[in-house]
Amino acid sequence: MKCRFCSTPLHHKFLDLGSAPPSNSFLTKEQLNQPATFYPLKLYACEKCWLVQIDEYKKSDEIFSQDYIYFSSYSKSWLDHAKKYVDMITDRLGLDATSHVIEIASNDGYLLQCFLGKQIPCLGIEPSANTAQVARGKGIETLEEFFGADLAKRLAQEGRRADLIIGNNVLAHVPDINDFVRGLKIALKPTGVVSMEFPHLMRLVEENQFDTIYHEHFSYLSFHTVRRIFAKHGLVLFDLEELTTHGGSLRTYARHDENDSKPVTPNVAELLEKEAARGMLRLDYYLDFQKKADKVKYALLSFLIEQKKQGNKVAAYGAAAKGNTLLNYCGVRDDLIAFVADASPYKQGKYLPGSHIPVVSEEEIRKSKPDFILILPWNIKEEIIAQLDYIRTWGGKFVVPIPHIQIIQNCGLK
Repeated sequence: MKCRFCSTPLHHKFLDLGSAPPSNSFLTKEQLNQPATFYPLKLYACEKCWLVQIDEYKKSDEIFSQDYIYFSSYSKSWLDHAKKYVDMITDRLGLDATSHVIEIASNDGYLLQCFLGKQIPCLGIEPSANTAQVARGKGIETLEEFFGADLAKRLAQEGRRADLIIGNNVLAHVPDINDFVRGLKIALKPTGVVSMEFPHLMRLVEENQFDTIYHEHFSYLSFHTVRRIFAKHGLVLFDLEELTTHGGSLRTYARHDENDSKPVTPNVAELLEKEAARGMLRLDYYLDFQKKADKVKYALLSFLIEQKKQGNKVAAYGAAAKGNTLLNYCGVRDDLIAFVADASPYKQGKYLPGSHIPVVSEEEIRKSKPDFILILPWNIKEEIIAQLDYIRTWGGKFVVPIPHIQIIQNCGLK
């Protein structure tokens, strides 16, 4: 295996989570007795560019198919995040009815609908048929394709280059990261801006977020590495923000290297220095992560087995991809967790891949009154705790697995 950015042979294992089915391949009841395909979840670190990566064991066009089950609009906090971003970037760039915005991996139109409300022309690019269809129902033009240099050339030839290109949580999802970034360069107007959000590798390592590793995330990114990738393709990262979303993300801003109208801010040097000070440019930073993941595995299994012995009922909330990584790595099945509740009707009535835990509506929590709720999407735990605050009426408690097992005795928010 060679580095997907710089082609350096990869020898240094970052983490091995065994094998698991794709995290968003939910099952119907009829599929429970059918053979399942498990793929390795083994990551390597490149000692030349420091890109952490998994091989493309399952092709991206199989993962992001017409049955892709993640719809962005079912998280209130994510919708709020999107609206605030649109208000901010519209003012920052002076976008108006003469501008053109492109979002890559636009999902169900969760973000572009905000531009539509401001009468700013926009285009979504989304390979998953079912989410693209929902976006079109909102009046958002959506191309059902994967983004890369070929599509970017076509858009440029049609006179549809963008003043703003947005990519939220997509940079990690592309197997050919060079082709993707090359496409950004082609599809961007001379004075345009590329805005990307992606989970920060530094936060993953330091806060033990190993459950954010799954097959559709091909790359795990530091600012240092992303800056190198963009520079190779003629784009300059001139500013950034550190965000709390997804456990700690970066929002980067890029421009053409020949466009000097947007100077590089001090934020860039500050984060590069921070990453270097943390040791992210040294190999030993990447070689000790396995122990952290194993510690959570053993602690979670011990907790679940102990509750089983005591006759307590444990359920989960949030049928998130990260939850599937966690449960499959720990070997948890439906004998230890009765069900997982989720707000998305696209997941309800199905079963988690690997663990075969049933996905139900929130009403099941009220009916069965579990003693513990394991919060799988811990990145929105405050939202979930507020939503399910009523479980304290029967003495229910919340459990958060990452970065370590925490039992929240008082369900009220501080």
